[in-house]
Amino acid sequence: MTQILLLACYELGHQPLSLAWPTAVLRQAGFRVTAVDLSVSPLPRETAVSVPLIAIAVPMHTALRLGVQAAQQVRALNPRAHICFYGLYAWLNRDYLLDGLADSVLAGEMEGELVTLTQQVLNSAAPSVPAQPALVRLSLPVPERSGLPDLSHYARYEADGVMALSGYVETTRGCLHTCRHCPVVPVYHGRFFVIPAATVLADVRQQVAAGARHITFGDPDFLNGPGHALAITRALHAEFPRLTFDFTTKVEHILQHRALIPELRALGASFVVSAFESTSDAVLDRLQKGHTVADMAQALTILADAGLPVQPTWVPFTPWTSLDDYLAMLAWIRAYNLIANVPVVQLSIRLLVPPESALLDHPDVADWCGPLDAVNFTYRWRHPDPCMDELQKRVAALAEAAGDDPQANFTAVEQIAYGINGRVPPAISPVSIPQPVPPRLTEDWFC
Repeated sequence: MTQILLLACYELGHQPLSLAWPTAVLRQAGFRVTAVDLSVSPLPRETAVSVPLIAIAVPMHTALRLGVQAAQQVRALNPRAHICFYGLYAWLNRDYLLDGLADSVLAGEMEGELVTLTQQVLNSAAPSVPAQPALVRLSLPVPERSGLPDLSHYARYEADGVMALSGYVETTRGCLHTCRHCPVVPVYHGRFFVIPAATVLADVRQQVAAGARHITFGDPDFLNGPGHALAITRALHAEFPRLTFDFTTKVEHILQHRALIPELRALGASFVVSAFESTSDAVLDRLQKGHTVADMAQALTILADAGLPVQPTWVPFTPWTSLDDYLAMLAWIRAYNLIANVPVVQLSIRLLVPPESALLDHPDVADWCGPLDAVNFTYRWRHPDPCMDELQKRVAALAEAAGDDPQANFTAVEQIAYGINGRVPPAISPVSIPQPVPPRLTEDWFC
């Protein structure tokens, strides 16, 4: 009989590592676990009715929205079950979750705490509620993926018109950096923990055996530990020379570790995700990104010289981004030949300000930040220029209905953005940095 039911709700089209690692740790401790990805499989009602502990993974905002719905459903089925939420967004929104929906909340390196919680629940002991996220180095086993839906249910890797199954691993957890808008920061506070290379490689190995021909390194920043990243990718390439991979890293790391970029490309890197966020230095400074617009242009040159495409991510709607700033971003993307590299959803992203966000520590917070909308897991804010809020709504609606042609999508956004106050898109001469058309995953990044 199942003792603990683990649920995931959505992880950007990846087979959920947030299920695979807790499952491995709990089974290693001797517990009987059922793990279900609700983005692929239905809720197992018979299990939910009888199990004493249900734990729901919420590593991102969308997952939390869906996780709350799942918790309400299982609470109705099994009023006596202990419901635990775990992950970044669980911790940030713990006050809301613990107010009648959840019995406990865990975050950080929480697998050990989940084992303790399971022991307490099964022994009918009063569960201890951690006062802080767990920030201790764990000896993690290889993630347990055997009971999860196979990789054919998840995002594919697309390159040159060919689709392939894609896997997902992490080589570190947490992050060295403290960007003010990042949900990792209030949990990890600038710390990160390295996963042993042997564990990472064993996880890749089992996904390759399951059909993966591409791997996403999902670390918040793959180059937080550049030596670790290089050792893993060298070993990976030696064992699987045709395997490709993508990774995420900051602009400042592209500049700092520029000598590594050609080797990573040669080892199989097919694209890199980097949080450009804005083409306003004032906004970049407010977000504490650690780079400037000039640095972004330099990063593009470094990547282009190595033949490594970039997928930049953006936060184009903030309280400090003017219409002129938004138009400047569109012009910059066009000038640097990045239209094919930017999914239209990226042009619609509105800044989320969750509870405990470092943005709330700024001296002028009262000038722009409204009340906490706990049900929607964010503080409300309105742009001082009402047309910016209207523009965001219109671009978001376009992104939801958009087709597969990035040029047509981008032109449509330009027409909306320039037309909102009667302007006409200007002719823009591209700069001399050719950008290779990037391979992609079939599930675009968003929060």
